[in-house]
Amino acid sequence: MAQLASSPSIVLVHGGFVDGAGWEAVYNLLKKDGYNVSIVQNPTTSLADDVAATRLVVAQTQGPVVLVGHSYGGAVITEAGRDPKVEGLVYITAFAPDKGESVETLIKSAPPGAPVPPILPPRNGYLFLDKAKFRASFAADVSEAKAAFMADSQVPWGVVALSGSITEPAWKTKPSWYLVVTEDKMIPPPAQRQMAARAGATVAEAAGSHAIYVSKPEVVAAIIARAAKSVSSKIAAA
Repeated sequence: MAQLASSPSIVLVHGGFVDGAGWEAVYNLLKKDGYNVSIVQNPTTSLADDVAATRLVVAQTQGPVVLVGHSYGGAVITEAGRDPKVEGLVYITAFAPDKGESVETLIKSAPPGAPVPPILPPRNGYLFLDKAKFRASFAADVSEAKAAFMADSQVPWGVVALSGSITEPAWKTKPSWYLVVTEDKMIPPPAQRQMAARAGATVAEAAGSHAIYVSKPEVVAAIIARAAKSVSSKIAAA
């Protein structure tokens, strides 16, 4: 299907421990609806590296962009989203740091009693999730076979990436949307709601795991399409 008239392009940014392949079902749904979609393959080595990778994709993407981030990808789009081509931000159970904050500082301020992600001690400057606990914490509503594949194909997440702080959050000047995922065991729902409210985001909620973009791609594609249509209306009215 041809690109929808006046519709923005969509750029999808993955989080830690995974790569861009997890977006495939969301990508297919958005493409079916006529959107131009690109996926960033973050190296997840440092926030600066991941922002650079995202800006590279944005630069070669046609027209205005809706930037979508899952998990740590939310920190990436918060920084990279200041690019003038970006017209909107979508957070999928993601970190949305403020100026001077990092994923590390947000994790440290998690609500009391929040589940503790099974992150193993750093190895040569990189982090992994405990494979035996991966499904329960990250992908509880994904099939056992798929979750096992995700656990066995983890991408090393650089410790430096967690400490990268935001210079100026894009959500202060760009409209944002946030999908709160109510059964997430990686980012507590109360923390998701707090970050969404602070960003002034348009919020939707859905039941699902941290890997909702894999388990319920239609839910994720729906909020992205909603954001894209809002941006389209703004472009058309300009």
